[in-house]
Order: sequence, then structure tokens, then C-alpha cells
Amino acid sequence: MRGIAAAEVFVYGPNRDLHSGSFGGAIANPVNILCEMIGTLHDKNNRVAIPGFYAGVKPISTWERRQLRRLPFSQKRLLKETGVPTLYGEKGYTTLERTWCRPTLDVNGIKGGYQGEGSKTIIPAWASAKITMRLVDDMDPKDILNKLEKHLLKVAPKAVKVKVNKYGGARGVTVPVDGPWLEAAARAIKKGFGKDPVFMKEGGSIPVVADFKTILGLDTLLIGFGQSDDNIHSPNERFRVRDFERGCLTAAALPFELAKVNG
Repeated sequence: MRGIAAAEVFVYGPNRDLHSGSFGGAIANPVNILCEMIGTLHDKNNRVAIPGFYAGVKPISTWERRQLRRLPFSQKRLLKETGVPTLYGEKGYTTLERTWCRPTLDVNGIKGGYQGEGSKTIIPAWASAKITMRLVDDMDPKDILNKLEKHLLKVAPKAVKVKVNKYGGARGVTVPVDGPWLEAAARAIKKGFGKDPVFMKEGGSIPVVADFKTILGLDTLLIGFGQSDDNIHSPNERFRVRDFERGCLTAAALPFELAKVNG
């Protein structure tokens, strides 16, 4: 499971919105500048271009790559589910490697300037962007946020003022994929869903899982009941009744299977 680091960057220009005809060409436009700054965050191979971002990131092991190839992944299905014309990401990695094993940086939202219908010819007083970075093992969210801030401040021209709000984050964590506890969980899932489960990674983040590992030294048993097309964080987010029922059966069987484990 990947970790996360969240921030918001603000770019400030004039002390108020200005008429673009009267001041355009003499005053820096914060929206333009923000877009230029965002453009420096990735290189031509879609790698994050922040200096030191990948420090400590371990290569994907041969075993991991072999396990990922065993999963029933369909590129055509993903294209159909998402509605995009083609897949996109860091060069040199497969889709599952990009989403589960590699760190990423995404702009989650941009604000600035006139947002109403039609046109309003202004140079905005400010602009902002929300940014999150998904982290893998051994990446410290505080360190990554500091590197992001340093990079943004460096690439910004002196014609604007820049502020970065760092909202914190959580480390990534990898849990064991073998042993009696996992075998017990697999038996419970088979009772609930009627099929043997597959073990996979997850690109999302659950901060408390990393806390359990780093503070208490405990691994977390993570069992997913939803489907990849449940529209998580999107309109019409859903959880199928059938999956809910099978999840209930699994949850009911799990304590009995765990009780069979010795030690």
C-alpha cells in the first residue's frame, strides 16, 4: 500500500484582479506562472522531476514483477472503464507497476481567476493548486514535502510570491503475503466468494496501517470486497449489494479461520 504526502501551492501577483488590457504584458499573471511551475514537476518520460524525489526508492524485484504478471489485468478493460483513449505514465513500467509499485505526483485541483460563464478580461490576483504524491516504502512524507516546496520556490519567478502549505501525509507499507494468518484469510474469502483470492498491491493509502507498523510493530490484514469499477472518489461511487453480502460471509468466517492458527 502506497503512502501519501499532500500540499497546496499559492501564487500571488497583484493586490487585486487587474484589467488585462491595461496591465497585460507588464504584470505577471499568477495563473500562467502556476501552470508553468506545474509543468516542471514531470520530465518527458513522465518521471517526477523534483530533485531527490526518488532517493531511497527500491527497484521492483523480479519476484514482484512475476506476481504482477500472474494477475488477470486487462488493458482494454481499463480503457473502457475510464474512458481514456490510451494509458499514460512513467516510461519503462507496466500499468500495475506504475499504480502499485512506483511513486507518483498528481495535481488534484486548480483555482484562480474568473470562473463564471463567459469572459472577464482580468489578470488574477492569485492562483492555487492542490497536489498529492503517492509514496512507496522508505519515502518520508515530510522529506518529500520539503523537496516539493524547495523545487516550487526555485522555479517561481521573482515577479510573484509563492507559499506552500504542507498538509502532512503517511508512509507506504508492505505487509507479508504468506504465513498462517494470510492462509486463514484466504480460506475465509473462499467461503464468502467461492473462489481462491489473489494477492495484490494497492495504490491508495490508509495512513493508520503505516502507524500500526512503525509504532506498534504490527502488520495489518487487508481484505478488499469491492470492484475496480466502483468509482471510488468519483460521482456514483458504489458498492454492489452482492459484494456486500459476500463480504459479510467472509467477515463471519474470518474469526473462525483465524482461531485455527497456532502462535
